[in-house]
Amino acid sequence: MFCVRAAVAARPPPFFSAAPFNSHFRFSVRMSSSTSDSTQIIEHIVLFKVKPAADPAAVNAMISNLNGLISLDPVLHFSAGPISRTRSSSLSFTHLLHSRYRSKTDLSSYSDHPTHLSVVGNYVKPVVDDVMAVDWVAEDFSGPITAPPGSALRLTLLKLKEDAGERGKNEVLKVLRGIKEKFPSIEQLTVGENFSPGRNKGFSICSIGVFKGMDELEGLDSESERANEEKDKVREFLDEVLVLDFAASVQSANL
Repeated sequence: MFCVRAAVAARPPPFFSAAPFNSHFRFSVRMSSSTSDSTQIIEHIVLFKVKPAADPAAVNAMISNLNGLISLDPVLHFSAGPISRTRSSSLSFTHLLHSRYRSKTDLSSYSDHPTHLSVVGNYVKPVVDDVMAVDWVAEDFSGPITAPPGSALRLTLLKLKEDAGERGKNEVLKVLRGIKEKFPSIEQLTVGENFSPGRNKGFSICSIGVFKGMDELEGLDSESERANEEKDKVREFLDEVLVLDFAASVQSANL
């Protein structure tokens, strides 16, 4: 969708740490209801930084038209809206797009679709200063393809040090994949390695955790000591961590 340059990395913040949640924001969800039993899903994330002087009406139009892309055949799940809170030492995004697909081919079909390209050109580019995107394969995916209304989601993106190597990458993936067992409040977790390096600003390891609601997500934040224990296992391999939270709610089907 866009080409972006890699950001200069800084000391990574904690895996599961974020500022207090602002309940004023809700994340709009347009969904194609379905459940998956242990299969493969492609996760697609795009982060946007809206221009400070952007007209609020134009921003709302961007979100509305992005959410309208749920109508495209390859799309299983589509959510677009404001980020509720973010934790990063060098990056600042305001909005997030999250969608899911059955295959990389379906993701490519969505990306190349004329309707998608029209929305990007007419509604996204005019109001956005910066953009970042990551895609990963969620192996052995199970549970709802769409986050239930009222759910809270946490996106974690990790940038590895240049000398981390395969051992470092594998250790980080192992720790992330084991998080769900240690924190039962996480109802669904997908973890993977980004396969679209042109737009990821150097972040290569990705995960999304789905929680029943904000109370459960904030409960995870209260277990910072245990979370830091998990981070300590792979701290030596990490260059930067980006953590973003958003809350899911159902949007009217009429655009």
